[in-house]
Amino acid sequence: MIGSGIFILPALALEIAGPGVIVAYALAGLLVVPAALSKSEMATAMPEAGGTYIYIERGMGPLLGTIAGAGTWFSLSFKGALALIGGVPYLLLLADLPAQPVALALATVLILINIVGAKQTGRLQLLIVVIMLAALGWFAAGSAPSVQSANYAEFFDAGVGGLLAATGLVFVSYAGVTKIASIAEEVEQPGRNIPLGILGSLVFTTLLYVAIVAVLVGATDTGAVASSLTPVAVVARETLGQLGVIAVILAAVLALVSTANAGILSSSRYPFAMSRDALVPPSLSAVSDRFGTPVQSITITGAVLLVLIAFVPILEIAKLASAFQVLVFGLINLAVVAFREGSAEYDPEFTSPLYPWVQIFGTIRGGSYWRRWVQSRY
Repeated sequence: MIGSGIFILPALALEIAGPGVIVAYALAGLLVVPAALSKSEMATAMPEAGGTYIYIERGMGPLLGTIAGAGTWFSLSFKGALALIGGVPYLLLLADLPAQPVALALATVLILINIVGAKQTGRLQLLIVVIMLAALGWFAAGSAPSVQSANYAEFFDAGVGGLLAATGLVFVSYAGVTKIASIAEEVEQPGRNIPLGILGSLVFTTLLYVAIVAVLVGATDTGAVASSLTPVAVVARETLGQLGVIAVILAAVLALVSTANAGILSSSRYPFAMSRDALVPPSLSAVSDRFGTPVQSITITGAVLLVLIAFVPILEIAKLASAFQVLVFGLINLAVVAFREGSAEYDPEFTSPLYPWVQIFGTIRGGSYWRRWVQSRY
């Protein structure tokens, strides 16, 4: 699913890499390929609910399974916070209200919704995706004629360092492209449809992101885009008028609610699952008799979300979300190697091409990102 990060991250990345942010989005998509291939393979070998945590725990043991579960939990929590903080400014284009209290209020409502058991349905998610894609497609196509080649003149002025920093920042935008593996047991012909779904989603998402960012950079003054909390709306106002702004606001609000709610729903299930495997306190797997939901797991996840919104700057949230996503993708690549070289029964219908070189590349790339991330702080 298209994440809400596309509505705010291009502005943050533009400050780092300038027009080179277009390449950063393309490069981030390319760097997801090893994990996408690895996850496709494991999903066809184990077509059951659970996804990342299940694969790594079975392939590499409880310790790394716990690290992967915690990493995914943090990544999804950060992404939910990013959706709320990044999406609320679009909503506030319709009303002059303080952003942080609105984000906290929306987060509280979504936490309560998850506690009482209301879940997103497949049809609702499909409707949200269709509306968002229609709005973003119209934005990209309608704004493309306004692109000015002069805006791309200083394409690589930020250098390799700026490009790689921007790539790491926007990496979290691709966190959702492998989520089909989490519902593998519900997919017909998983050996064919899971790889097609994951890799097709990655290709489509990458092309869409690159097109949108190219329009953001080329259609108006990049300084105005980089300094705005609502960069897509800034360009839409210049190229499509007020109707375009309304369409962008609708898409951004849908992305905000959907991504944040999915983040709470998904991330709260990781401590729940780890608790059932006795890797974290057993209280986190308790299910409410009244609501039928893991209330304590949802509550602690919601508390983390509220703390992030209240105290952590959006740029740091984006960096942390990407860092944990890189960690998880690296472990996914290692898990494939562990399954293939180990003694456990493993019979995937789809096998990753260029094994093990693709997995080695993905793991080394993730390790180098983490090294730079640590050095940037210490």
